[in-house]
Amino acid sequence: MTGGAGFIGSNLVRHLNAAADDAVVTLDKLTYAGHRENLAGLAHPERHTFVHADICDRERCLAVLAEHRVRAVVHLAAESHVDRSIMGAEEFVQTNIVGTQRLLEAARAHWHALGSDERARFRFVHVSTDEVYGSLAPADAPFTEESPVRPNSPYAASKAAADHLVRAAHRTHGLPVVVTNCSNNYGPRQMPEKLIPVVIERALAGKSIPIYGDGEQVRDWIHVDDHCRALVRVLEAGRTGEVYNIGGDCEKTNLALVRALCAVLDRERPRADGASYAAQIAHVADRPGHDRRYAISSAKIARELGWRPALAFEQGLADTVRWYLANGAWLAAVANAEHREFMARQYGG
Repeated sequence: MTGGAGFIGSNLVRHLNAAADDAVVTLDKLTYAGHRENLAGLAHPERHTFVHADICDRERCLAVLAEHRVRAVVHLAAESHVDRSIMGAEEFVQTNIVGTQRLLEAARAHWHALGSDERARFRFVHVSTDEVYGSLAPADAPFTEESPVRPNSPYAASKAAADHLVRAAHRTHGLPVVVTNCSNNYGPRQMPEKLIPVVIERALAGKSIPIYGDGEQVRDWIHVDDHCRALVRVLEAGRTGEVYNIGGDCEKTNLALVRALCAVLDRERPRADGASYAAQIAHVADRPGHDRRYAISSAKIARELGWRPALAFEQGLADTVRWYLANGAWLAAVANAEHREFMARQYGG
């Protein structure tokens, strides 16, 4: 599991550690987005190994694959924040493109060294994003696996490039890969610079809650637990060489999402003055190249693998808010000096 100390990765490690007998090896560079705290309290710690390493280090990756006789790679390690990619794209190119290629090279060498039965079972699952497809107009049908790739941000472009490299490794070298493209995730342990944690943190601190532009940008939201279940199904039964889109079938404007968050906070931790946290909403200058709408069809994964999102958005959002309210120590641990500097530079205050 590359990036297993990050948001989606740590939730997937927890899911597999609790539900399966397989051992899981987490390989993570521990950048600003990866934290050992995310892997604390596993149900079966004896079935988990943590390796501090960079996917750009091909030889280290190959050594880890060989040492643990890895039978599947789930590749989640990535620079993933659009705002950071706009500030500077070079790290995104290095990690998302160069890192993915070097990991593919290590995986291919490891795969060739396996016995015939192990080779037949081996899988490389590359976890990507719906942002590679670009932006939709309000009346457009949701993205499918056949939609053209038209990334609009440096982040999305780097992920699209990685997707192509993974496809090429399959078509050229036969590496048994599967690519997934998922919509916006939410849930526990998401880095506090992403939208939902930003709203919760700033609302409770009495600060303005920033919304880009008019707030009418539309995103499709999926709880991270539903995403993890989908990844497990892909790992178990996904067809090699295929792409599977994973969506929550839950389109919300950014403004509607933030107002829903404020309503949950109003119930769970009312402001001392009795006012709604929505009073703290402040519209700020829009982000350059801001995609207007994402929506993604999960018809293929539902049809082929029987997966559908199970958690209702209202319940998932309330559970997420309660998790952050109950885990202030986690937030304090991950909100380091670099994070505070980024937030001050991005939003002020």
